Amino acid sequence: MAGRADEGPRPGQPPDRWSQELLDHLRPAVRDPRRVVTWLGRTVGAEVCLQDAHGRLLAGERLPLDAGVLADVVTGRIAAAALQDGARHVRMAGIRHPEQAPAAGAVLAVARPGPFDRRAAEIVARTAGVLELLLRERELSDEGRRLRRATADLRLAILQLLMVEETVSARRVAAGLWPGLLEEDTARVYVVEGSPAERDALADACADATEGRALVVRCPAMDGHVIVVSPGRGAGQRLRALVDGRPGTYLGGSLRQRLARTAAAYGQAVSALAVARFRPDQTAVYAERTHPARLMDPALLGTWSAGVLRPLDALPHHVRAELLATTRLGLEFTAVSAAKVLGVSRNTVRARMDRVEALLGADFSTLTTRTAAHLALNTEAARESYGPAAPDATAPHPPAPVRLADLLASPALCAWAEDLLGRLDGDGRDLRRTLRAWIAADANAERAARELGVHAQTVREHVRAAEPVLERQLLAGGSDLGEIVLAHLATGALPAPVLHDQGANRGQADSVVHK
Repeated sequence: MAGRADEGPRPGQPPDRWSQELLDHLRPAVRDPRRVVTWLGRTVGAEVCLQDAHGRLLAGERLPLDAGVLADVVTGRIAAAALQDGARHVRMAGIRHPEQAPAAGAVLAVARPGPFDRRAAEIVARTAGVLELLLRERELSDEGRRLRRATADLRLAILQLLMVEETVSARRVAAGLWPGLLEEDTARVYVVEGSPAERDALADACADATEGRALVVRCPAMDGHVIVVSPGRGAGQRLRALVDGRPGTYLGGSLRQRLARTAAAYGQAVSALAVARFRPDQTAVYAERTHPARLMDPALLGTWSAGVLRPLDALPHHVRAELLATTRLGLEFTAVSAAKVLGVSRNTVRARMDRVEALLGADFSTLTTRTAAHLALNTEAARESYGPAAPDATAPHPPAPVRLADLLASPALCAWAEDLLGRLDGDGRDLRRTLRAWIAADANAERAARELGVHAQTVREHVRAAEPVLERQLLAGGSDLGEIVLAHLATGALPAPVLHDQGANRGQADSVVHK
């Protein structure tokens, strides 16, 4: 009777319990070679070792094995082996690999005190087949993850090139995997915000929604953001449909910009995202609102910007472009965020910004100075994006120096500033006074609170309350806050900063910034 039981079920009989248990290990929720090895050891009363062809332990416990027999199994000379090693009975089975045949990709070794009957031998053989499937699935999953990671890194590299206006290099990188993706000269940038835990799924949904016709990147600076650069048409409508019905998910979009202005478009999308948080449909496109720079005299603005940045003109072109692009991003966001977006260290960003700060004779720790420098950098970026104007050969002398105060004196700019800040006057908490003190304190709530005689949390609450009224994101900094600072400067609520053209470090114009 014992021998008959060892033979296993006869035709027509239900399978043994162990067969069902082994098959259960193929269910998606429990697929794990380690669980299978543990189950095998318990089922046949043995010690089990699963190792790869190089001897690395994959599951179970390390077993002393006959080196010659093990080598024969690994090389594929034999598919399986059964031997008695002292007081132990050992079974070895090669786990096949389709790309390494006839060599084995892994080896399953089972050792126990007693001999293997027919039932135990069949369990070992069947388990080897299941492990082959699980190991192959794991390998394919790992390869898929590596491919997805490499693709994501490539997308990020393209975005980083666009951020520093390297459009030719960005097109070359994109051409290999996404031919024609960046053929257009212009694009819109969208930022989709969700929870960090669901960001990967959100990025995949964005890629599906844009049908491969947009550059979809997981933002390296903000864990919950997905950046979409769309040269084509219709992406905005598809992304709005994606956001619709998703609580806690928001969409901000930019105006159509030249590819060289991707960094500016990204800033617009982030600004629109702040507005989207206050809208029922959770979406917003950067409004063609009145920008303070457009209310300034273009000739005076260009002359002033050129004068501010003149200390950088002696630098080699590529060094100058690198410093300007990095500083513009660092002033738009933070040095840490700019470093993540550009793919360099924060020390590199700070070193580049320190160098620009020294050359301009500016103090970027002061909010009004940062705003003025940012205005000059954005004016320069726009000028270079559309091409410099032809010089006036008839002008006998260079234009007279222009001060920031001259730009702020524009009647149109002053009217715009009063209208914008006047929105705050209807709030009984005197948000306008708090906001002015907060800006004067360089966005430091504690310093502003001491000046106003209130708690720092009150200052933060007032600033946060001003955001939906002004439709601008203030606590996060960037171009939105810069517009509000310029409004305070135009109304005379804050004194205009002076960017001294001292030419600091001018003798070291070619000095290297260490990366």
